[in-house]
Amino acid sequence: MEQENASVLIPQKTSPITSFYTKPRKPFKEIIIERILLLLTILSSILIFFVMFFVISKAVPVLKASGFNFVFSGGWDDIFSKAWQAGADQPVWRFGALPLIAGTVLATSGALVFCFTFGLGCAVFIEEICPAWLRKPLKSTVRLLAAIPSVIYGLVGLMTVVPFISKYLISNELSLRMIKICILDGTSLLAGIIVLSMMIGPIFIAMAGDAIKSAPKRYKEASLALGLSHWRTIVKIILPAARNGIVAGAILAAGRAIGEAIALSMVTGSVANLPNPAHGLVFFLEPVRTLASTIVDNAEGMSVAACESALFACGSVLLLTCVLLSLFSRIVSGNLRQGGASNN
Repeated sequence: MEQENASVLIPQKTSPITSFYTKPRKPFKEIIIERILLLLTILSSILIFFVMFFVISKAVPVLKASGFNFVFSGGWDDIFSKAWQAGADQPVWRFGALPLIAGTVLATSGALVFCFTFGLGCAVFIEEICPAWLRKPLKSTVRLLAAIPSVIYGLVGLMTVVPFISKYLISNELSLRMIKICILDGTSLLAGIIVLSMMIGPIFIAMAGDAIKSAPKRYKEASLALGLSHWRTIVKIILPAARNGIVAGAILAAGRAIGEAIALSMVTGSVANLPNPAHGLVFFLEPVRTLASTIVDNAEGMSVAACESALFACGSVLLLTCVLLSLFSRIVSGNLRQGGASNN
């Protein structure tokens, strides 16, 4: 009896072989899939860096010759024409893309303001106010609009927006007064802003709606239980909780707007003109051209080395802008998580 008790009190030593196999091994198929995904990720990263290196290396001759004047000086159309007609022994390497950069910034900023103002209201209506029987068709329509090719938006803008601006906003007196500066025919910055906001609006609405929908339900229930109205709950509780996704949607829409070429080439006039705010509201009726549209419109100059390098320089500016937008989105997301308002 004592031997039995002693054997019970003595702790049993676990076999090293048993403890070695306590952690289950991953299946062989799972290991293979992980290795394949890792390989694809590495290849994708290498491809992205290769594209960046290729674009920047092609742009080096113009960027090196122009320096900061490429960003802060104008005269793109005249210089591009001279570079195209110049001989191989006297190439033109100094370009100025200020009107193109200004056109890109103005069109994108105006479209974002227009899109954010009406798109956020549309997202709030769909997710919080819209009747249940109408919500699903509206969301399907918004996602369908986001999938329409950009050339269709450009064609619709060219057939509807441009004639409307030319008929109702541009008078004969205004055209004669501005004829020495630029031709006002309806293709303008305003037309570009309207068409661009129509393009990026569905993307922003879809992402903002998903962010509003993913806001914790307990926030809304607690707010309503405390006596706040539904509208005040949306403004003070739901939107701050969803601002992370809303900001991400705005940045994604900005990236789509900056890289748009075909639609803006059709409705903005495709003239490397720098609008003058001193002209008043006529500022919005002047033609412009964006960086992406320039690459499409001047693609015939790729056969000339200087023109090719200039177009790749425009692409480098677009590439740098997209990188900065990505970094900005990371910074904003980090600040929002630290604040805790959108850390669901």
